[in-house]
Amino acid sequence: MDASTSAAERAYRTIRDGILNGVHKAGAMLGEEGLAQEIGVSRTPVRAALGRLQDEGWIVIYPKRGALVQGLSERAIADLQDTRLILEAAGASRISATVRDQLAARLRTSIEAQRDALGERDVRRFIELTIGFHRTFVEAAGNDVLLELNDRLADRQRFLLFCKGDHLLARCDDIIAEHVTLVEQLRTGDTGGFTDTLRKHLDDNYKP
Repeated sequence: MDASTSAAERAYRTIRDGILNGVHKAGAMLGEEGLAQEIGVSRTPVRAALGRLQDEGWIVIYPKRGALVQGLSERAIADLQDTRLILEAAGASRISATVRDQLAARLRTSIEAQRDALGERDVRRFIELTIGFHRTFVEAAGNDVLLELNDRLADRQRFLLFCKGDHLLARCDDIIAEHVTLVEQLRTGDTGGFTDTLRKHLDDNYKP
């Protein structure tokens, strides 16, 4: 990898991470010069990074004005919610009874860490924990295709949760209670109850 490629990759990752973690919020206009100074590169790799991010749908470039950070449409949010429900419910239904108790113990540890993060109002840490928590339902099923599809959604999930940071803090007690219920329903093999709880959980977290 030559120096120009390395600079473009660094610019891409920095700007992308800023979008996903809420530093560059939906509706913000990003300028090449400001980004270049912030990242410590020239405008050329920033321009390449912005082109790549536009291809991925995160921004729209307006010549001589800058790059507008895109949000997720109501349709995109609904599609994300539906797909996550399908993947996680399918994954949970395929977890063998022999590993449920062990998995439940692991997930309870995650819930305690989530509770601590919310208590400290550390939205960034909570989001990473909850993404990992929900990923476990898919990962434990042992289906690589399901897990690949799930991981493709992680950036959109992360972006949306950062946008909903205040909403997450406002309903933190409900979120933890729902996570506890999901783990218990997984442990007992109550797949119908798990799906119903997950559907409501996603709806309450993703609603406007």
